[in-house]
Amino acid sequence: MSRVIELYDTLHAMPELGFEEVKTAEFLANALKKAGYSVTTGVGGTGVIGVYDSGVAGPTLALRADIDALGHFIDGKLCALHTCGHDAHTSMVLTAAEEIIAQKLISKGKLKILFQPAEEPGTGALAVINAGGIDDVDMILGLHLRPLSEVPMGKSTPALYHGASNRLKAIFRGVAAHGARPHLGVNAIDAAVAAITAVNAIHLNPSDSYSIKATKMIADAGVTNAIPDEATVIWDVRSELNDTMDLLLERAKSAISAGAATVGATAEISTYSYIPAAHYSKEAIEVLSKAIVDVYGEEGLAPEIKTVGGEDFHYYIKERPSIKAGYFGLGCDLTPGLHNPSMKFNKNAMEQGKEVLICATKRVLN
Repeated sequence: MSRVIELYDTLHAMPELGFEEVKTAEFLANALKKAGYSVTTGVGGTGVIGVYDSGVAGPTLALRADIDALGHFIDGKLCALHTCGHDAHTSMVLTAAEEIIAQKLISKGKLKILFQPAEEPGTGALAVINAGGIDDVDMILGLHLRPLSEVPMGKSTPALYHGASNRLKAIFRGVAAHGARPHLGVNAIDAAVAAITAVNAIHLNPSDSYSIKATKMIADAGVTNAIPDEATVIWDVRSELNDTMDLLLERAKSAISAGAATVGATAEISTYSYIPAAHYSKEAIEVLSKAIVDVYGEEGLAPEIKTVGGEDFHYYIKERPSIKAGYFGLGCDLTPGLHNPSMKFNKNAMEQGKEVLICATKRVLN
């Protein structure tokens, strides 16, 4: 059995939720130390960073993998399962890290191995940033398994563009009243409906990809013959670009407040679960493109991909714009899809993914 598959089988059997990756972090820290890295644990909570310094002036390259599992309710019980490929990402980065040192492939600069916690809740990257985990990084590279519908086995895309996503929440406050005397109250449901209608009327540049839709509404006076004085609505907000997300949220907040005001209600508005859109450097894309060709040949270089999914990797670029960032998508015949408890893929693809990471590292640090 190959080393990368051996690591995958080990990590797959120890799934842990975000910021609870204690066993995983310990395992990774020990492996990095054994490989010859200087290791720091507890980065941003449960993150692990390994550093190899060549002793020669040069850039600092970070290879990042997410280490947390997903939470699934099975038979009414919350279970941690690796159904997004984070165990595969970690196995490829760790194996690459081991081979790079063993084969003495670095002749300048520093290599930083970043095992990031809590990608699924979208808070792990920010925790690592706030802990100073990437303060000295010049280039950061990441990767993700891709569904068969996007990239087949034997190919990889050098740039996987995720969109921005957000949740917009509004709590509408009216005035409670008896159902027989509606003129004495302000119906929070009316306010919520008016706000939903107002948000649906927002129109941005049609050449920009975006969507905003109400996905949850709660309003209950406790009985059916009373007017509720409170209602909550949540919108799912998505856009291809960060600037479009900012504009869409600004317009939506104005629409919600105005909609509530039409019936005499107020709205308390907040956002949460924000994930920024991807923004890569041409240099990083070129490094990954050449590395993919090194491994697969020209026929293995798949086109760049835009996906509606989100990834907190993009906080690294948003919070540290000077960093050159790249993120490739690995073809592995993955079915039926990510986050599915039945998710499966061709494990042999991890050998190719590991080699892409090694080739990319050589192009930056050798």
